[in-house]
Amino acid sequence: GKYDEAKPLVQRAIEIGEESLGPNHPDLVSWLNNLAVLLINQGKYDEAKPLFQRAIEIGEESLGPNHPDLVSWLNNLAVLLINQGKYDEAKPLCERALRIFEEKLGPNHPHV
Repeated sequence: GKYDEAKPLVQRAIEIGEESLGPNHPDLVSWLNNLAVLLINQGKYDEAKPLFQRAIEIGEESLGPNHPDLVSWLNNLAVLLINQGKYDEAKPLCERALRIFEEKLGPNHPHV
């Protein structure tokens, strides 16, 4: 990809969302994740990490701390940390994601 062209467009979408919906609106989560993934694809892990963290915070506030949607956001941050060799930081995120799935779907569900 054309990451350099996409980045300002996603950033602008986030700005518009913040202005029109507020800084903690749940619709921002997907845009924050999209920008973070774009940055990861450019190798900009340090810029991506706070975006994933913010997405998780917004998700927790708007959906609750154990909502199944949090699993993918926790996983995204965990993968970023694993790619940086920060296994100790990634482990609790993976464990939390697994707990949420087990609680919501049951331990024998295929996604668990």
